[in-house]
Amino acid sequence: MVITVAGEKKEVKDGLTLPELIVQENVEMPEYVTVSINDEFVASEDKATTVLKDGDSIEFLYFMGGGC
Repeated sequence: MVITVAGEKKEVKDGLTLPELIVQENVEMPEYVTVSINDEFVASEDKATTVLKDGDSIEFLYFMGGGC
Protein backbone atom coordinates (compact mmCIF):
# COMPACT_ATOMS: atom_id res chain seq x y z
CA MET A 1 0.00 0.00 0.00
CA VAL A 2 1.03 3.62 -0.43
CA ILE A 3 0.93 6.18 2.37
CA THR A 4 2.29 9.72 2.63
CA VAL A 5 4.69 10.47 5.49
CA ALA A 6 5.63 14.12 6.01
CA GLY A 7 4.68 14.89 2.41
CA GLU A 8 6.63 11.97 0.91
CA LYS A 9 4.84 8.99 -0.67
CA LYS A 10 6.09 5.63 0.61
CA GLU A 11 5.32 2.03 -0.25
CA VAL A 12 4.74 0.04 2.95
CA LYS A 13 3.37 -3.38 3.85
CA ASP A 14 -0.37 -3.87 4.23
CA GLY A 15 -1.56 -3.70 7.82
CA LEU A 16 1.36 -1.56 9.00
CA THR A 17 0.69 -0.24 12.50
CA LEU A 18 1.52 3.23 13.73
CA PRO A 19 4.14 1.91 16.21
CA GLU A 20 5.84 0.00 13.36
CA LEU A 21 5.91 3.16 11.23
CA ILE A 22 7.37 5.17 14.10
CA VAL A 23 10.23 2.65 14.36
CA GLN A 24 10.64 2.43 10.57
CA GLU A 25 10.89 6.23 10.29
CA ASN A 26 13.35 6.51 13.21
CA VAL A 27 11.12 9.06 14.93
CA GLU A 28 13.05 10.85 17.67
CA MET A 29 11.51 10.71 21.14
CA PRO A 30 8.45 8.68 20.05
CA GLU A 31 6.92 9.02 23.51
CA TYR A 32 6.64 12.80 22.95
CA VAL A 33 5.56 12.90 19.31
CA THR A 34 2.02 13.88 18.36
CA VAL A 35 0.73 12.04 15.31
CA SER A 36 -1.76 13.31 12.77
CA ILE A 37 -3.39 10.93 10.28
CA ASN A 38 -5.41 12.58 7.52
CA ASP A 39 -5.36 15.86 9.49
CA GLU A 40 -6.84 14.22 12.62
CA PHE A 41 -4.80 13.84 15.80
CA VAL A 42 -4.33 10.31 17.15
CA ALA A 43 -5.02 10.08 20.89
CA SER A 44 -2.04 8.83 22.90
CA GLU A 45 -4.01 5.82 24.11
CA ASP A 46 -4.85 4.85 20.50
CA LYS A 47 -1.31 4.99 19.10
CA ALA A 48 -0.47 1.37 19.97
CA THR A 49 -3.51 -0.06 18.17
CA THR A 50 -3.76 2.21 15.12
CA VAL A 51 -3.47 0.36 11.80
CA LEU A 52 -2.67 2.46 8.74
CA LYS A 53 -4.68 2.26 5.53
CA ASP A 54 -3.79 2.77 1.89
CA GLY A 55 -3.78 6.48 1.07
CA ASP A 56 -3.31 7.68 4.66
CA SER A 57 -1.32 10.87 5.18
CA ILE A 58 0.78 10.89 8.37
CA GLU A 59 2.55 13.79 10.05
CA PHE A 60 4.76 13.67 13.15
CA LEU A 61 4.53 16.84 15.23
CA TYR A 62 6.57 18.06 18.17
CA PHE A 63 5.28 20.87 20.34
CA MET A 64 7.96 23.02 21.92
CA GLY A 65 7.54 25.36 24.84
CA GLY A 66 9.48 28.49 25.39
CA GLY A 67 9.36 32.22 25.09
CA CYS A 68 10.67 35.29 26.79
